[in-house]
Amino acid sequence: MSEQDGKRKGLFGRLFGSKAETPRPADDVAIDADTQNAVPSDDAVQIADGRSELASDDKGAASVAPVAVEEIATSDAVAAVEAAVPEVPAIPEVRSTPVVEPKLGWFQKLKAGLGKTSAKLSDGITGIFTKRKLDAATLDDLEDLLIQSDIGLPTATRITAAISKGRFEKGISADDVRTILSEEVERVLSPVAKPLSVTGSHKPHVIMMVGVNGTGKTTTIGKLAAKLKCDGKVVVLAAGDTFRAAAIDQLKVWGQRTSSPVVARAVGSDSSGLAFDALKEAQNTGADVLLLDTAGRLQNKQALMEELEKVIRVLKKLDSTAPHDVVLVLDATTGQNALGQVEAFREKAGVTGLVMTKLDGTARGGILVAIAEKFALPVHAIGVGEGIDDLLPFEAKDFARAIANS
Repeated sequence: MSEQDGKRKGLFGRLFGSKAETPRPADDVAIDADTQNAVPSDDAVQIADGRSELASDDKGAASVAPVAVEEIATSDAVAAVEAAVPEVPAIPEVRSTPVVEPKLGWFQKLKAGLGKTSAKLSDGITGIFTKRKLDAATLDDLEDLLIQSDIGLPTATRITAAISKGRFEKGISADDVRTILSEEVERVLSPVAKPLSVTGSHKPHVIMMVGVNGTGKTTTIGKLAAKLKCDGKVVVLAAGDTFRAAAIDQLKVWGQRTSSPVVARAVGSDSSGLAFDALKEAQNTGADVLLLDTAGRLQNKQALMEELEKVIRVLKKLDSTAPHDVVLVLDATTGQNALGQVEAFREKAGVTGLVMTKLDGTARGGILVAIAEKFALPVHAIGVGEGIDDLLPFEAKDFARAIANS
């Protein structure tokens, strides 16, 4: 940096208030021998005189001269500037209001869960019965639609028969078909709509949950425990799915939520031995209900199904009437495969009732009609979501209305 540039930098630093370090004396500054103070040289005096001349120049006074800056900085000048600037109104604080989603009622949840099935049926019915006469070809198309929706052949045949009865000459609307569909589905489901009953005739009342992997057995146990606790029952949970650490941990969480003791062992422990210990503890503590989880297994795996039979034999050593309920948990999204599950578990484990889960929008709910038609097993409850309150008693009329969109 040249001497001239250094002088300019010092000048602008003082003009705009920079806190530059005090420069060391340069060649144009001499040191007074008596006072040890810096004394400007002749060149410095000339620069200062030039600066004074700039300050007296009208054109450059506002932008360069130190005197002008000092004058603007006076309190009177600041007050004048503030008075000239209009006051900006304060911006009010905007607080976002959280959007509260309306809580769906039971029927709304059920209807949403059966949306896929009901939409397929409703759209198909509209397409079949719009601008078409009621004849054998139309009825065949309707029967195909019902079978494709997992309703089952017997029920589909009965529905088409009810629609055709005395109507060939008059014709029928799509809305009338939906009404008949709803009535026929309700007729099939009403006899099997039975809540899970714990009467107290057995203490503890042993409920064993069975089903294939991923159907929601453990979650269903937790929800049942919560409902039983609300009814004043003392509940013990048994983590019988000893093959999966996640299932054991999940049941422990449900035990904490429901203030229910959980009988659990290390991963890989003998499941029949755990069932024996759990029943013995429930008996000793005077529990009202024992909810026994079991490992998920495919219905076509013979060895695993035989192990399930062993669990039941061990329970009977402590209570010849146990288990008092064997509840098969079905995933509503599996469709026709659910029929094979019911067949196998009923044969090996003596299934006494059903719970259908995952009626959450992707369900193929028509399969429940086919299962009820074929096996006539009680349907205790259906799950319409993941919440603790989303396992509700099965209502045939509501289910029929939702599936028919009537």
